[in-house]
Amino acid sequence: MAINFSIQANVVDITVDVPKALDVFLVDTNVWYWMTYSNASSFVPSQLSDYPGYINKALGQNSKIHHSGLSLAELSHLIEKTEREIYERTVGNIKTKEYRHNISTERSRVTSEIKSVWGQVTSLADPLTVSIDALTASAALTRIQSEKVDGYDLFILESMKNHGVVQVITDDGDFSTVPGIHVFTANRNVISAARLQGKLIVR
Repeated sequence: MAINFSIQANVVDITVDVPKALDVFLVDTNVWYWMTYSNASSFVPSQLSDYPGYINKALGQNSKIHHSGLSLAELSHLIEKTEREIYERTVGNIKTKEYRHNISTERSRVTSEIKSVWGQVTSLADPLTVSIDALTASAALTRIQSEKVDGYDLFILESMKNHGVVQVITDDGDFSTVPGIHVFTANRNVISAARLQGKLIVR
């Protein structure tokens, strides 16, 4: 079933946009995954080339690049899942907890991958901090009623708001439902919906 995005953000197509020196971006987890993880090879070419290419251009223009510490949790989960699926190709199905606790060589490989990925992220981008306290949780609960994002993204958006960052580089269409931000993406479904709804902008 096609996703019916109700576009509230301004959307920028990164395949035609040129980053600027004054740009300040938060880079979403999915982009870091494709850009830094050695086994992120089973995705569409736009994910493996357009996003890293755009970030490299942004860095070349001295744009400001940020990451969220919450991305470490998401990256750890994605990397372990991918590594387990790779392992399963040779041994058959194995449960996540068994994979994590029973096969020490695999655990060592997973943690090495996570450390490598996170080292690259922190070398390229500065952190946006967020305290997940009662006030932040309350703001996230308010946000989730009107914006169709997942739990991690609720807090990433709060960190962006707290730091005055309004531009996010992401393939995740959920961000396009958030008013007041600019979504920089190569996601063709989001770009098409934004064009139809008058929310695609050219800078």
